[in-house]
Amino acid sequence: MSKADGSMDWDGAVNAWHVAGGVYRMGRREWLTEAGWRQAYDDGVRTVIDLRNAAEARRRDSDPLVAGSALAGITVVTAPTEEPGDPRFTQLSGPYLNDPAYYPDNARFFPEKLAGVFRELAAAAARGNVVLHCAAGRDRSGMVAAMVQDLAGASDQEIADSYRRAARGINERYRTHGPPHARERYVEEAELAPLLEQRGEAVVDFVRSLDTRSFLLRNGVTSGELDAVLALCGAGVSR
Repeated sequence: MSKADGSMDWDGAVNAWHVAGGVYRMGRREWLTEAGWRQAYDDGVRTVIDLRNAAEARRRDSDPLVAGSALAGITVVTAPTEEPGDPRFTQLSGPYLNDPAYYPDNARFFPEKLAGVFRELAAAAARGNVVLHCAAGRDRSGMVAAMVQDLAGASDQEIADSYRRAARGINERYRTHGPPHARERYVEEAELAPLLEQRGEAVVDFVRSLDTRSFLLRNGVTSGELDAVLALCGAGVSR
């Protein structure tokens, strides 16, 4: 169930939030316990779209043990938002996307990848609700979530706040559990607040400049697929 602030209380889930309509977002799915998967299923989740590159999808020793049966009725789909190791992108962003400043570059270099995510959303719509996830639940999921919110008619403030909540969520995880590697760190509030103010604005600038509907249709998403996504997001059809 969603809390008043839009967070999801699935057991073990990290940085899990409601996005719009039947779409949710979170960090690594490997953090969920068996109870968490049952709770997600009870909330109507029938598809999980993993935005990570294939090499990232692995269980860590600290992750809960989860029987395959815990995911019964839930389809897991891999749909990366970027091509791993592409030198054009890694020269700008590093090994993975972790700053909204590079969302426009992601869309410019890999439009077919983002279109592929939305085709998966369209296919999933008939099954039920969908969870988008990356590693931290912050930037790759944040980029796609902002596009979903754009389709759903969210305001600039709602889109910016959605990013800021998720960035704060994973930052708190780093405070309590430590960052997973040297590229991430816990950020104290005095530094975090102005950083998130700027980054929230960058997310809005990205998605408004992109024009999600036009971008998707221009990159191979059909009008029928777009209508399925709009219905999933709780928005009207594209025509």
